[in-house]
Amino acid sequence: MLSFTLKTRQREEFVEITEEVRQCVRTCRLTTGVVVVYCPHTTAGVTIQENADPDVVHDLLLWFQQRIPQHFPGFRHGEGNSDAHLKSSLVGSSVTLIVEGGDLVLGRWQGIYFCEFDGPRTRTVHVQTLGNTE
Repeated sequence: MLSFTLKTRQREEFVEITEEVRQCVRTCRLTTGVVVVYCPHTTAGVTIQENADPDVVHDLLLWFQQRIPQHFPGFRHGEGNSDAHLKSSLVGSSVTLIVEGGDLVLGRWQGIYFCEFDGPRTRTVHVQTLGNTE
């Protein structure tokens, strides 16, 4: 397993991590198999989404903020970040991708995103590969 860290700059943001995951695949010399990208944080997640138009990420964040506001009446969690826990549960903590020919198999417009819902923070992402190596 390989890991990398990233620093988020805002309370809520999506940070594209496609190249970092690609580098992990190269470092492990995985030619064919799968890679799991995992977020070990309860107020953040990982997803695959369009990376060609930044308005998509904007729209996703806007939707989350409107549906699950930070200060929703009735939230009881003492840290004041119940919304972040809900959002991370909806997004999920991991994605699994296919590796073929030593590279990630992604659609033309797809990228891997780390989804921050309680930043800014320093976060860790774990990458586990399984398959054939050189």
